[in-house]
Amino acid sequence: MQGAQRIGKVLLKNGKSPNQPLVPPAKKALKILVAGTHADNLGYQCGGWTIEWQGLSGNNMTDGTTILKAIKATVDLRTNVVFEENPTPDFVKSQGFSYAVVVVGEVPYAETMGDSLNLSIPEPGPSTITNVCGAIKCVVVVVSGRPVVIEPYVQSIDALVAAWLPRSEGQGVADVLFGDHGFTGRLARTWFKSVDQLPMSLGDAHYDTLFPFGFGLETKPISH
Repeated sequence: MQGAQRIGKVLLKNGKSPNQPLVPPAKKALKILVAGTHADNLGYQCGGWTIEWQGLSGNNMTDGTTILKAIKATVDLRTNVVFEENPTPDFVKSQGFSYAVVVVGEVPYAETMGDSLNLSIPEPGPSTITNVCGAIKCVVVVVSGRPVVIEPYVQSIDALVAAWLPRSEGQGVADVLFGDHGFTGRLARTWFKSVDQLPMSLGDAHYDTLFPFGFGLETKPISH
């Protein structure tokens, strides 16, 4: 199950320049920050059609591993993992973090309840990205059932991962993020720049994408 959940993760950006990749980040960092509404929420990881029709929020409805728990299990035992769901810029700058992992995304939905005209990440997701990635090196992990608006934040982000809906096992995200397995996933849908471009398909005259259909950066597994 976990192996299958690793395959679909797509690495969309890795470093602000090609010769400065962030993924996989160091497991033996002294202190790292994990932030975001989706870092410690099994219900958000699972999405709709799970436990209840529209899905749920929280960690009490099923067994599983949140992304936060998986990160703590993956990094070095001596690494101090600090979780702050929506930290202020002053907090981020003052704590001496080596880097941050920000996990944000959509809230669960199913069928027409998920219809959206803006496809935006709800607050405080965008604020968390801005506060954290404006202060220190960051990996942003997007938990969603579809491409969402991310273009306004991409320049400030060091690395970007589309995790889709990893369901109950966040370990599948940590496995590829920290290099136990390489990223090999490719986009099965075009990732737009803005919603006013939609509908947009490969081959359209106005095919000006943020990330095109089939895009995905690769990493190799690393030995520790």
